[in-house]
Amino acid sequence: MRFDVVTLFPEMFGVLIGFGITRRAHEQSRWSLQTWNPRDYTADAHRTVDDRPFGGGPGMVMLAEPLAQAVQAAGAAQAGAGVPGKVVAFAPAGRPLTDALVRNWSAIGALTLVCGRYEGIDQRFLDACVDEVVSIGDFVMSGGEIAALALIDAIVRQLPGVLKEASTADESFAVGLLDGPHYTRPEVWRERGVPPVLLSGHHAQIAHWRREQALRLTLRKRPELIEAARRQGLLSAADEKLLRSVALQSNDRAQGVRAGPG
Repeated sequence: MRFDVVTLFPEMFGVLIGFGITRRAHEQSRWSLQTWNPRDYTADAHRTVDDRPFGGGPGMVMLAEPLAQAVQAAGAAQAGAGVPGKVVAFAPAGRPLTDALVRNWSAIGALTLVCGRYEGIDQRFLDACVDEVVSIGDFVMSGGEIAALALIDAIVRQLPGVLKEASTADESFAVGLLDGPHYTRPEVWRERGVPPVLLSGHHAQIAHWRREQALRLTLRKRPELIEAARRQGLLSAADEKLLRSVALQSNDRAQGVRAGPG
């Protein structure tokens, strides 16, 4: 997998090849990284990459031409390496980045990631040169670099051979649900014990408990994921039975609170 990143701050991406899973995968040549600075594609002495917005308003807007030339150079390098590419930019108005999208992109040969700065990017560049605009959440950051770092990390974890297959198959969102709680040694920590079922050695009961915990947690924290999993046919009859039971328990507790002491 090849990543080409268009950024004014290429040094930020050194963390990916310096630490953890992404470092090991990079050393194993499972992915590669090249950065492209838009300032290298300017024609003036000040290497200008931004200007005031037409119509007035606060902040500055990134110029289309330096970005377009940087993306073009990245695309030529990808073509020379014989890998297909897609151009992705980051913006609050973009498509929400999901686990399914990450897994889909991990199967293509290359991504060019455009990291905006200032108030935004000239819309004409986005319309002409970008295949997809994505958002990593409903908040605003100083630039797209951190979003690009997050995306690269998420994709690298999905590349074949980077992690054990079971490690990614059981993660949150992999089966449409949040992952349940995890425990490790010691068995008792600050007077808090491990759920007995996890010490039983009964694999079927443990699997059932973990599925139940995932369903309960997802229903409580991200109920929209339950509906999405239902539409995708990811919930079994046993799952639906448990969800109905949890809903009844919640209703009973709510009614008890409303009724108050007798």
